[in-house]
Amino acid sequence: MESNILVTGGAGYLGSTLVPELLKLGHRVTVLDNFMYRQNSLLDCCSFESFDVVKGDARDEDVLRPLLKKADYIIPLAALVGAPLCSRDKIGTITTNRDAIASIVKLSSRTQRIIMPTTNSGYGVGQKGVHCTEETPLNPISLYGKTKMEAEKLILERGNAVSFRLATVFGTSPRMRIDLLVNDFTYRAAKERFVVVFEGHFKRNYIHVRDVARAFVHAIGNFDSLNSEAFNVGLSGANLSKIELCAKIKEIVPDFVFLEAPVGEDPDKRDYIVSNAKIEKRGFMPSHTLEQGIRELIKGYTIVLNSRYGNA
Repeated sequence: MESNILVTGGAGYLGSTLVPELLKLGHRVTVLDNFMYRQNSLLDCCSFESFDVVKGDARDEDVLRPLLKKADYIIPLAALVGAPLCSRDKIGTITTNRDAIASIVKLSSRTQRIIMPTTNSGYGVGQKGVHCTEETPLNPISLYGKTKMEAEKLILERGNAVSFRLATVFGTSPRMRIDLLVNDFTYRAAKERFVVVFEGHFKRNYIHVRDVARAFVHAIGNFDSLNSEAFNVGLSGANLSKIELCAKIKEIVPDFVFLEAPVGEDPDKRDYIVSNAKIEKRGFMPSHTLEQGIRELIKGYTIVLNSRYGNA
């Protein structure tokens, strides 16, 4: 069934993968984005009559109010993402990641549906060998994690909303990011053949950007069965330490050399393993493996140059 969908931040890494898929499925999509990275990632969407784009700030209620009026679904992707960027712009992080969501909650009708990406970095540091489930107490340690968990609380208390606690996303996108962990390490393997790893035992979970888009499509098609809940979204077979990730990349790039630094710290301190069983039981399974993503990235890095891509 055709729906009107508002996507804030729709020209970003995830949005520029998701929006074309929504259009192909016959939905009407309006994107609100400030195009802060001067990206042209949605140009291919302009041929769809069902596509509208507004250049503006997702924090501006005067811009947001008329766009919300006609939306059946609201997908707020606009965010400052990642620990380094959030540390550099703390006010922007709070106003975009949390306060802009509070504005959507205030201005939208309770009949409108919200599907929002948060982050499984909200788990912070998990117990060794114990999978974090949606019932695990939240303990975000970065400003990014804290603001996203505050935003999640706002939408779930409002109701008629779904939160996806995303694993670390990887893969190529029309708005490419190289600063994400798999993308970064694969870039170094493909271009430099070398990386020094800080705190290589830290574990986390991973998910392909196209599988994240598929999760949103799944939520639109199965909203009633997911309503008012949070779900971990990641690859159950990819709870890996940074050293284990490097070993995976080395299987594909044999001359890749990685060394664990005896001193130094990673500014992103999260360390946990995650269970994705809840969303899998509701009918969603990822379709892209980590290996497929690494091979895809290696091809992509014959095209992109590092200086233009990233959030940090």
